[in-house]
Amino acid sequence: MSQTPLLDTIQLPADLRKLEPNQLRQVADELRTEMIAAVSQTGGHLGAGLGVVELTVALHYVFDTPRDIVIWDVGHQAYPHKILTGRRDRIRTLRTGGGLSGFTKRAESEYDPFGAAHAATSISAALGFAVARDKRGDDTNVIAVIGDGSMSAGMAYEAMNNAAETTKRLIVILNDNDMSIAPPVGGMSSYLGRLASSKTYRQIRKTAKSIAEALPAPIHDVAKKAEEYARTMVTGGTFFEELGFHYLGPFDGHDVDLLRRILKNAKEFTDRPVLIHAVTKKGKGYAPAENAADKYHGVTKFNVITGEQSKGSGGPPQYTKVFANALIHEAEKDEKIVAITAAMPSGTGLDSFGARFPDRTYDVGIAEQHAVTFAAGLAADGMKPFAAIYSTFLQRGYDQVVHDVAIQKLPVRFAMDRAGLVGADGPTHAGSFDIGYLGQLPGFIVMAAADGNELSRMVATAAAIDDRPSAFRYPRGEAEGAMLADAHIPLEIGKGRIVREGTSVALLNFGARMSEANKAADKLAAMGLSTTLADARFAKPLDEDLIRRLAREHEVLLTIEEGAEGGFGAFVLHFMARDGILDRGCKIRTLTLPDIFQDHDKPEAMYAEAGLDADAIANAALLALGRGANDLSAGASA
Repeated sequence: MSQTPLLDTIQLPADLRKLEPNQLRQVADELRTEMIAAVSQTGGHLGAGLGVVELTVALHYVFDTPRDIVIWDVGHQAYPHKILTGRRDRIRTLRTGGGLSGFTKRAESEYDPFGAAHAATSISAALGFAVARDKRGDDTNVIAVIGDGSMSAGMAYEAMNNAAETTKRLIVILNDNDMSIAPPVGGMSSYLGRLASSKTYRQIRKTAKSIAEALPAPIHDVAKKAEEYARTMVTGGTFFEELGFHYLGPFDGHDVDLLRRILKNAKEFTDRPVLIHAVTKKGKGYAPAENAADKYHGVTKFNVITGEQSKGSGGPPQYTKVFANALIHEAEKDEKIVAITAAMPSGTGLDSFGARFPDRTYDVGIAEQHAVTFAAGLAADGMKPFAAIYSTFLQRGYDQVVHDVAIQKLPVRFAMDRAGLVGADGPTHAGSFDIGYLGQLPGFIVMAAADGNELSRMVATAAAIDDRPSAFRYPRGEAEGAMLADAHIPLEIGKGRIVREGTSVALLNFGARMSEANKAADKLAAMGLSTTLADARFAKPLDEDLIRRLAREHEVLLTIEEGAEGGFGAFVLHFMARDGILDRGCKIRTLTLPDIFQDHDKPEAMYAEAGLDADAIANAALLALGRGANDLSAGASA
């Protein structure tokens, strides 16, 4: 017998809307069961979705989706939404090659009107949809669902500040899953919330307002203020009311019937935007998630009964761990070193740094722009800030990197985790562009680690740089190589290294493709092509002497990087053209990420598609030499 009999009848939200209101509780319970079962097999983001099951059911029950627009912030919380919107049969393909995205994606479904993987975009996007609707004269509803964590981002407030002046019909749902705005609420708060959203209450307010306006000005002003503050003292929404929103809540975000009624009432507001404050519990309904410190935000495959997650192979440490250990080592020697994260302490390794130095660790929330300028202020007053921000998230603070750091030549040190491709998280989280967008800035030092030992040395290098900004990039995953005796010795700025010597082909690697480049060199050597492998270490400043030597002594020079076109290879080409090296006969080829946004897949499959695995590197060298790519397999078989 099926464990999800009601859910089995729902292919699309239209099927959900055929049910009676008293059946929604069962649908929510079955939806939660299905989500847990699916993510246990695929891994992914679990806690956030569990917290919005009831809200998801209520939204699709009350609103005529996809005609009505629902925009989910970030996308972590959208798995239940995907199950209810025609994708249940593919939900066990989440984050796998050719399968469903872990985030909302326009190309995937008409029920995903706006793609989201970075936080705090939902209100701005929803406002765009609302204004477009107003221009057409339609009567559709537009709803943005944003988590309280995303409310630390300035973009959310920029959108809210603009909303009341731009449209009168917009619904924002604040999914408060960490009680950061209000404590848990009970029956009385639910009652007051229902009352505040009801026609009766609104009519009383309208009548009172009419009476107040008929009074003499001084009395009218006092009455108006008294009404406003009495109402917001009850509901707790003074701030949102001042931004021009009707504030409703806080409500129990797991009471599906209450949510249904609140959402139904909210549709009738036509004089200004509405903010509905729903208090939810991340990980709700699954004990292992509820009891975990991170509420099972992101999980690997796990045992549904015990909650035990699949563990790694116990191989080399993660690059993130290498960075954290190296930073702790430097901070032990220098009390001026401080660390900054934008809501990613565990993802960047700064949780362990924070455990050792709690008074030197700053989590600024989802606020990368603020993080960068905060770091700039620290640097300007003599501190040594390390801003540990994923490459893809640092893009959000680029204006601050330029104006507040680079122009002022402030020694902020950027540790860019997740540089390169990131597998299951796909194109929104890939660190593809930082080499180009930082390398073009005057005075910046840009490094990339070929292995764990090199990363440790780059942390030491950055700590020693006190006259200009610097950045070092490293990928997700296990760090190649062993830690050596020189792990904490700074590098000479702008100097690369020769890893192996050859005479025919030169591979100039920048970053963590070093292992694959070395395998490519082995393949070429097996074909009688003596190959030099060099580690550039720096994209800026370039090791110009090394480039001259490689070009002079080899017939072919390949640059290799885990970044988009316009990065390290472009810098090398620019130097060679300026120096006249391109006129001297060396054939140069630049291997970069392709000029596309690559869909999620296993990392090895993505790098093969990108032409950055050992076979592709070796093939590129053969083609530059005028030999067919098939020669590689022929040479290997020989």
